[in-house]
Order: sequence, then structure tokens, then C-alpha cells
Amino acid sequence: MDTYDVFIFAALLTLRLTITSLLIGCFIGLVIAFFRISSNKWLNKVALFYIGLIRGTPLIVQIAILYFGIASIVTFSQFWAGALALAIHSGAYIAEIFRGSIQAIENGQMEAARSLGMSYSLAMRRIILPQAFKLSIPPLGNQFIIGLKDSSLVAYVGMADLWGTGLTEAAANYRQLDTYIVVGFYYLVLVMLFSYLLRKLERRLDVDSKLTS
Repeated sequence: MDTYDVFIFAALLTLRLTITSLLIGCFIGLVIAFFRISSNKWLNKVALFYIGLIRGTPLIVQIAILYFGIASIVTFSQFWAGALALAIHSGAYIAEIFRGSIQAIENGQMEAARSLGMSYSLAMRRIILPQAFKLSIPPLGNQFIIGLKDSSLVAYVGMADLWGTGLTEAAANYRQLDTYIVVGFYYLVLVMLFSYLLRKLERRLDVDSKLTS
């Protein structure tokens, strides 16, 4: 396998790792966001503790602890251990994005839905969450791009992602600067791809909202 194929494979692995971790992170973030807005003080404390812990410690330390901690309890593949570690990290930031978007919706909309006979969960699914999702797209897009770049830290627990492959290749060919520039180019292409898709999604949602208004 030549160097070109090695970096293409590593870029695809990085992309798959990023998407997987962010999808799981979105689920974690939504659950924690509901904990944050809950009237149950214990759920609220759990959410605050989780968010405070993740925000207050370095990502590389979290990945190392989670990676080796998960491996000591249950056997995961290297990919899934890394994806879960990144998901738990990104979930804290996504939770605050979702919380802010949900709380930005006027309380009157929930009250109106409840007055029509909807349950709280039904009103949340049909009225509040669709609007909150649209509001969360820009900050979620930024978090997705940050997540893509943060995924490079899994190289330090042995994954052959883009950065891990770059470190291996640089050690083998003794051309560190050239290799790191190539790695940076691949990351730039992936970020531009994410940005393009997010802009397309934002425009699509804007068109849909105008058609339904």
C-alpha cells in the first residue's frame, strides 16, 4: 500500500470516527439537556456534574481515562473505544447547545400545545424540538468541526487515524514537515466538506420554513 492509499484510508477512518462519535454525542447531549431543564433537582445535579467535569478537564486526559477505563471493564474494538470517549466529551457541549435552543422557544408555545390536549412529551416532539433543532444547527455545525479536529487526539491511544498515520509516516520517512503539511491538507478538506454540507442543510431548512410560513 503506497502513502497515498494510507492517507486516504486514514482520512476515511477519521471521518467515520467523527460521524459515529458525534451521533452518539448528540444522543447523550439531548438526554443531558433534558436533565438540565428538568424540574427534578437530582437529574439537574447529574447534568451539571457531568458538564462541569467534562469542561474542567483536558480532552486528552478524558480520552486516556475513558479509553483505558472502558477496556478494563469490557472489550471494545479500538474504533468503538475511541468513538465512545469522543462522544462522551462532545456530549457535554452538545447538551448546552440543545438546552439553549430549547429554552429559546417561547414558553407560550408549550402552554398552547398543552391547552390543546397534548402531553408534555408530545408537545416537545412535535412543537418544541423541531424549532429548537433549527436554532441549534449553526452552533452544532461549529461543534461538529471541533469534533473532527479533536478526533486527532485518539492517535495517542494507538488509533491509525489521520494524525496517527501522519506520526507513523513521519517517523518512517524522516520528512516531518512535508508529512504534517499533507495531514493538515486532508483535515482542511474534511472541514470544508463538513462546512459545505452544513450550509446546504441551513439553506434547506430556511427554504422549508419559508414554504410553511
